[in-house]
Amino acid sequence: MTAGTAEGIPSVAGNRVYRAGGYVLVQALIALCCVLLLRQSPPEAPARYRLTEAMLVEAGGTQPANLPHHYPSRFTLNDPPLYRLTFERQAGEAGQAWSVFLPRFTNGVEVAVNGAVVLDSRRNPDANRPDRNTPEIASIPAPLLREGANELTVRLFVWGPLTGFLDRLYVGPDEALRPAYSRRAALFLTLPVVFSSWQAILAVILGIMWLKRRHEPAYGILAAAMALGTVQAFVSAPMGQSLFAGLNALLVASAPLESAFVLVFVLLFLGLKPPPYVAAIFIPGLLIVAIGLLGSPDMVRRAYLLLGPPTVGFCLVAVAVVVARSATTRRDAVSLFLGSAITVVMTCWVHDMLSVLNILSDRRIFIARLSYSALLVAIGAGLTWRFASALNEVDSFAGRMVGLVREAEDKLRTSFAREEERARAAALAAERTRLMRDLHDGLGGQLVSIVALSERNGPGGETIGEAARGALRDLRLVIDAMDEIDGDLMLALGSWRERTEARLRPHGIVLDWRVLTPEGLPLHPELRPWQVIQILRLLDEAVTNAVKHAGARRIFVGLETVAPAGEPAYGRITVEDDGHGFVLSPDGESAANAPRSARGLTNMRKRAATCGARLAFASGPAGTRLRLDLPLRFPDAEEPVR
Repeated sequence: MTAGTAEGIPSVAGNRVYRAGGYVLVQALIALCCVLLLRQSPPEAPARYRLTEAMLVEAGGTQPANLPHHYPSRFTLNDPPLYRLTFERQAGEAGQAWSVFLPRFTNGVEVAVNGAVVLDSRRNPDANRPDRNTPEIASIPAPLLREGANELTVRLFVWGPLTGFLDRLYVGPDEALRPAYSRRAALFLTLPVVFSSWQAILAVILGIMWLKRRHEPAYGILAAAMALGTVQAFVSAPMGQSLFAGLNALLVASAPLESAFVLVFVLLFLGLKPPPYVAAIFIPGLLIVAIGLLGSPDMVRRAYLLLGPPTVGFCLVAVAVVVARSATTRRDAVSLFLGSAITVVMTCWVHDMLSVLNILSDRRIFIARLSYSALLVAIGAGLTWRFASALNEVDSFAGRMVGLVREAEDKLRTSFAREEERARAAALAAERTRLMRDLHDGLGGQLVSIVALSERNGPGGETIGEAARGALRDLRLVIDAMDEIDGDLMLALGSWRERTEARLRPHGIVLDWRVLTPEGLPLHPELRPWQVIQILRLLDEAVTNAVKHAGARRIFVGLETVAPAGEPAYGRITVEDDGHGFVLSPDGESAANAPRSARGLTNMRKRAATCGARLAFASGPAGTRLRLDLPLRFPDAEEPVR
């Protein structure tokens, strides 16, 4: 192991420990905040209307009891305990409406004032759920109240799965008690309905997402968990074994089943592969359902107490461990959201378990289900975060695709233009070939026949023959110029060389042809046939002048590429003869008394200018030199020769 590797391992481990310590500290702060909030007292009525001392009548005996009171039995439907309390009504309060306010009880109560029943919570199934903190308030009819001492009795009905519980009671003017009841109802009744409605909407959305994306089972699993929670929140379980026994069992088992679904969802949502044995976490909930369908209500209650809370606790701890590991290794916002929400739920769940075990004197207020909304918020935030990230990736991908499409369009446009140019060039080549063939076979053949006839007719046909030969040479020049040379002027000059040598041979003139540089002349892809014609005619005229008027015995033609220092290279054609030359004027044109052929220099200059080339002459007793410097790029448009 190298030194760098040895140093890197403690560094990585140290970073992990540092991140884990920071994550634990954040979760500890969240748990501390939750504990401080849980220590806050729920809404209470004025203390002067509070009743805390009662006489408990059970099994034929009477004993004092202080409220809040935990009754040890889990089933009292056959012989419910009776709490007797007394309260005073002053003479000055006779004109006020009075009520009795019960902040919390488990499971059901029957309240009577001076022997007359004013409240029976069993008529409201929602109020009898042990996992709900439902308050009750009942108006006391004025005829029942007596001035001075009055008796209040409360029968406590318990049918499990928890033991009985009766909180402190309040009796007094309705206007003094109603505000506390309204605040408790908003906190423990309205708010859970809002959260459950949100949960139902989330279940529908997740179900639709799963139907559209079957390859992502996480959405379907979470939709099942949300559906179970919604059913538990909105459907009231019956008190005993009845036609609704299956529904009762499902409601009782919904907490462990929902927790198991949430655990599997978190594993899938964080990209982890659930182990094969994870299915075992569903067994406790399914057993409770089976016992509820086949067994008695007492068996369902016992099974839930034995299997429900441990399963929920195990799932919460497993989710917390998985999320903590993900948060410390990946350091993403989604894991932090989920971890914080799980900490809130676990803190509230521990609080509820301590309340069930009568360790906390908080009057048995359960808030784990209410805190479950924090997990919904975290899941919603995580899904929104993932969705926004996916949209950003889609936008980025779309941007890249737009760039690629534009690049492909440019390439296709260039390719189409190239193919169109090739098609046009092919059509022009085909037309050029046809025209060359027609000129060669038609007009060329006719000129050859004219030359032959002029030679057979004797001396009188020399003029006609010479003119025909000139026309034939010009025709061949045009045909050579129209040949496809792909911008290589050397090919056209090669054909011109063969014709020129054949032309000079009868006059005894030698053509000295030299390529002065290895590459000869540079390529010009933009070279057009009309430009080739102008150059070849210019060279033809130079040779004609040397043959007819200079009396030359040798003509030199040199081809080269000139590359001046710091400037682009260009082609140069040089034609020299050893004739007697002629006189040039100061402007470079032929003198007035020069031979008639020398005056053709002006025409040669125009031909060169038409092609964008530069032409220079030098003539003297030793001969004439013509230098043609080709342009760096030939012009596209043809200019008329004047």
